[in-house]
Amino acid sequence: MTVLTACGPAAQSSDASASSTTTTSSSSDTSSSDSLKLGDGKTLRVGMEAAYAPYNWQESSASDTTIPIENVDGAYADGYDVQVAKKIADALGMEPVAVKMEFGSLVDSLVNGQIDIICAGMSVTDERAQSADFSDSYIDDEVIMVVKQDSPYADATKLSDFSGASVLGQKDTFYDDLIDQIPNVNHLTPVATVPLVVDGLMNGTCDAITFSSLSLPRLLKDYPTLKKVDLADGEGFTDASNPDNAAIAKGQDAVLAKINEVIDGISADERQSMWDDCMDRQPA
Repeated sequence: MTVLTACGPAAQSSDASASSTTTTSSSSDTSSSDSLKLGDGKTLRVGMEAAYAPYNWQESSASDTTIPIENVDGAYADGYDVQVAKKIADALGMEPVAVKMEFGSLVDSLVNGQIDIICAGMSVTDERAQSADFSDSYIDDEVIMVVKQDSPYADATKLSDFSGASVLGQKDTFYDDLIDQIPNVNHLTPVATVPLVVDGLMNGTCDAITFSSLSLPRLLKDYPTLKKVDLADGEGFTDASNPDNAAIAKGQDAVLAKINEVIDGISADERQSMWDDCMDRQPA
């Protein structure tokens, strides 16, 4: 990281001790300031799909809740991840912009320096944690199963009831990984985005999909012929929890601590309010 200093010769001092103290103090202040910077310290490049409402989605006009999408002319990103990214950027004294890319490319792009932070409905995993440092969760979701109301699987109460069923999830996510817990399942090739997952169910490509519990109310509003599968206690996925964590490149402990401070400062009521607002304004 380049640190710019004022041009011209340093002022001479007859007090060598005072000069040394001033220099040490200035160096310490600069180091402390730099330790809370990501990227160039000015523009926070936030990696996301911008196609995963209500976590993140693309808009064609700016508003109080959007940020520009850097690599798509005239486009803006909105969603729950965006609101959290804005809070993080503000705490770091930076201006946030979204960088739109496929979900599966996010971690590599972070490692390669193409983006500064991931806020994209991503959960920490052991594999991902080998490449990036993850924040505390800023919202906690759960993976559920959704079918059509007239499906032969509509009254299923345990995963084994889906034996032989064709089940679809989103690529590179827990939604796809968990499908293999279903005995004798026909695990379909995952698709890139959540809208494509839903299309698969509506078009009859699959019998069931894995989906976000928090996003279910809007899904059922837009697609009233669908329903959540009510799996009995102990008969569902081994661990269906799906937290939302931010990620940054490794070795930036001070920044990660600041990000966690921001997240900790978002109360449960504020999180719910932010989520509800995003659910209300997300595109159909």
